[in-house]
Amino acid sequence: MEVKDSNGALLNDGDAVTVIKDLKVRGSSAVIKRGTKVSRIRLTEDPEELEGKVDGSMMVLKACFIKKA
Repeated sequence: MEVKDSNGALLNDGDAVTVIKDLKVRGSSAVIKRGTKVSRIRLTEDPEELEGKVDGSMMVLKACFIKKA
């Protein structure tokens, strides 16, 4: 299974990525700002989603809103 970022670069477990768009956090009033770095991502079974720590909290992010750092 191949997971690609918004630019088409292949992603692997442990990569660092950057958020390319302000994202609202579901169930909260928090916002993940554009340019936020997410380090040590983990790929999920869904090729469109990945997990990573943002501000100390583990979150699931869509691959279309990130780019490889």
